[in-house]
Amino acid sequence: MTEPRPHGSTRPGGRTARTRAAVLAAALEALDTQDFASLTVDLLARRSGVHAATIRRRWRSVEGVISDLLTQHGTATIPIPDTGDLRQDLHAMARAIADFHTAPRNRRLLEGMVAAASRQQGAEEVLREIFARRLRQVAVLLHRAAERGEVPADTDAEGVIAALGAPFYYRLLITRGPLDDELVSSSAETAYLAAVHGVFRTASTDSTASTNSPAGTGPTTDPGPATGTARNGGRGHRAGGEAARPHRGRG
Repeated sequence: MTEPRPHGSTRPGGRTARTRAAVLAAALEALDTQDFASLTVDLLARRSGVHAATIRRRWRSVEGVISDLLTQHGTATIPIPDTGDLRQDLHAMARAIADFHTAPRNRRLLEGMVAAASRQQGAEEVLREIFARRLRQVAVLLHRAAERGEVPADTDAEGVIAALGAPFYYRLLITRGPLDDELVSSSAETAYLAAVHGVFRTASTDSTASTNSPAGTGPTTDPGPATGTARNGGRGHRAGGEAARPHRGRG
């Protein structure tokens, strides 16, 4: 004889799970052809076969459905490359971001989630957590690079990944332009050069002045002069120039 389930437990594959799956699938399919502004609870009800009252009771609004959909779908389907080289990894990651958001449903899902976040605190928290979690996941690219000696050990890994992705979201949400090859290349190369030149180091300025050049933080084709400059942090040259200039207006 089958033991009864505890009161309040959810049956795997039960009606609640089927309802959620049907509504989220309907929303995702609708985003193939319609933007977020055109979605309504009644439309999702017709597409999913779930009564509108049930949708409102569970999700309260279209924004609630989109929040749930992003939690399930999100950006986790974008693969994280591992080529053994940071520059190649960042270029591959940039290409994957562009390809993911070129798909109409993914682009509209992002637009819908941003719109939802501006109206509902719950949606805002979902959006923030999803992107924070994704930054932590992709930051492994920088952790690997630091282990290989490509970037300083104290590099802000999540900061580099945020800098890589920011141009795409600015293009998607603000300028509404295409995610073309030029954007892919420039965003990846900018993030890479900033990382290897120590722009994203987290140590204090005084302790990092000696390694802010490419010679101290990454590969270079001219290590001699660059190393000398890095060790002085450029201070010797600047100090000499300051001493050579007359002090005006100082009494």
